[in-house]
Amino acid sequence: MTTTERNWLDVSSDTTSSGVSWSAVLAGASGAAALSLILLILGVGLGFSAISPWANSGISATAFGLSSILWLTFTQIAASGIGGYLAGRLRVRWATVHTDEVYFRDTAHGFLAWAIASLATAALLGSVVGNVVSSGVSAGATLVSAAVGAAGATGAAAASHTLPMMASDFTSTGSANDGALGYMVDSLFRSNQPSAATAGNADSTARLEVARILANGIRSNGLPPEDRQYLAQVIAKRTGLSPSDSEKRIGDVFNKAHTVIANAEQSAKQAADSARKAAAYSALWMFVALLSGAFVASLAATFGGRQRDRVIHTGSSAA
Repeated sequence: MTTTERNWLDVSSDTTSSGVSWSAVLAGASGAAALSLILLILGVGLGFSAISPWANSGISATAFGLSSILWLTFTQIAASGIGGYLAGRLRVRWATVHTDEVYFRDTAHGFLAWAIASLATAALLGSVVGNVVSSGVSAGATLVSAAVGAAGATGAAAASHTLPMMASDFTSTGSANDGALGYMVDSLFRSNQPSAATAGNADSTARLEVARILANGIRSNGLPPEDRQYLAQVIAKRTGLSPSDSEKRIGDVFNKAHTVIANAEQSAKQAADSARKAAAYSALWMFVALLSGAFVASLAATFGGRQRDRVIHTGSSAA
């Protein structure tokens, strides 16, 4: 076979065959996915060793978040660089393809290797991106729901809306004798006559009724006059206080309970806002890290492909 015939066959083969060396892409993607998984596991181990459940111990939340972002970015750059280089170095040689086309194909090989590695890593880890975003959103929704539930549905119908320290106080009338609301109800029945048989021993039914009245007042942001008058009669009868003193005690206890609820709702809203911001920042930085990985993989593939062609060209010249 003459040289002209051989060159014609090479040109024909290059122009009719696929421009993608899938074996090289898959090899690079496998290497990138494996390295990414290893580095992520290492990062989790380092993170657990840095945090501590004890107060004033271990790394701070800000430092932990910053280090997590930096480690994720490093993981993407390192793994994508290795995967892209392998995809470029292991692809077939395009002898008669123009230099610009070779550069584009190498870039595409690196990008494809990064894309497949990213999808594989996400699948192995149970969709990391989805878990981060959904956890942030669900945390914010849960906290907002808890705040609304505690402020607006404090009876038995509010059993599905809770606040961490006040769940047993405001979500069930059966637990009105426990916690903050139970304490406030008890304070209504305190008698000025310690020797009286009813001192600190009010009927449980009356206590539950009073708890429901207070809960309704908190929900409607004020005690109706008829409820306030009825409560004054009940408290005066059981404690021996005068009607005016009973009404004053009722007002003090109601204001205290309302303040506690308002503070808890405000804290829950602040926590929900913090969770929302954390989810947004996590998604944005994850986008930056993945974008950096795609760029590094494409660049490393062109470097690997250029090295492969140089080595082969040097070996052919020497031969």
